[in-house]
Amino acid sequence: MSDTMKALAILGTGKFGLVERDIPRAGPGDAVVKTTRALICTSDVHTVAGLLPVPEGRLLGHESVGIVHEVGEGVTSMKVGDRVAVNAVTPDGTCDNCQAGYTSQCGGPLGGYRFTVQKDGNMAEYFHVNDADYNLAPIPEGLSDEAAVYACDMLSTGIIGSENANIPVGGTVAIFAQGAVGLSATIGAKLRGAGLVITVEGIPNRQEMSRRFGADVVIDPASGNVAEQIVELTDGGADSTVEALGNQVTFEAALYATRPGGTLSNVGYHGESGPTVTMPLDAWGLGMASKKIVTDLCPGGRLRMERLMRLMVNGKIDPTPMTTHRMAIDQVEEAFDMMTHKRDGIIKPLITF
Repeated sequence: MSDTMKALAILGTGKFGLVERDIPRAGPGDAVVKTTRALICTSDVHTVAGLLPVPEGRLLGHESVGIVHEVGEGVTSMKVGDRVAVNAVTPDGTCDNCQAGYTSQCGGPLGGYRFTVQKDGNMAEYFHVNDADYNLAPIPEGLSDEAAVYACDMLSTGIIGSENANIPVGGTVAIFAQGAVGLSATIGAKLRGAGLVITVEGIPNRQEMSRRFGADVVIDPASGNVAEQIVELTDGGADSTVEALGNQVTFEAALYATRPGGTLSNVGYHGESGPTVTMPLDAWGLGMASKKIVTDLCPGGRLRMERLMRLMVNGKIDPTPMTTHRMAIDQVEEAFDMMTHKRDGIIKPLITF
């Protein structure tokens, strides 16, 4: 058996490529997983573009599932050979933020987001998992790796967007952007019992997917003032809005589209449109419009993953139609370039190992 593996690395701002690396080892409390399936995320694209300070050579990726290859001393929940999924966020479960339920903020803002940001990512043939008992989740029998990998980030992030939006049963929600996170928020809105789901998307295949996942109305942003259309459709503004893109324009539109007393839930990755996000005073009611803004990163930990996979294995949801391309690890550079430039109608490329 070789002691090295193939992995995708950042090679400088705007640069990425396959590299050969040593297979990681498991320390006390940790594990190493042999990857079977992975997804490329737009967050990886943002990182390569320079939005996060990541050292050259750091491995990319944070959406992978596989088989336990090695466990460190003290790990009791899993054994070698078990099929497991690991969230993009891998908290330690012990800090004050984790104890308070904010696992993605482990140790500080966004501190639970370790893959690529603080350590090598898992777009690799093997990957290391910290605090394995807290973060390894068994993949249920009958659930494919291809489906389970969606729990790692897309479902966790999109559904927390809808959870944080405080959607009333029978209420109205508007979701801005229908990439994989926005589509997952649409799935979440339906699960939460929304009476009217409005989505905003201009790309035809994503519009179609949005309707498939539960959108009642899809607004093309080229059709005119989106916020005004939402206010009209909802007779005064949506009870809840979800910003799933990370853009000044969509954030403002979501704020305008939220009714007084409503909630704007932000799960978009901001930064491409500049170092600040501003709020128009009239949309905010000069700071007094009784609008709540909630922000979050995908919650991590074993329990979160188990609940998301339970939804899939029991047939409540099926995110796999978002998989538009399937490619092998040797083709990962091409897949990453496709994600960067949004070519060929790509939503999520599945990488097989």
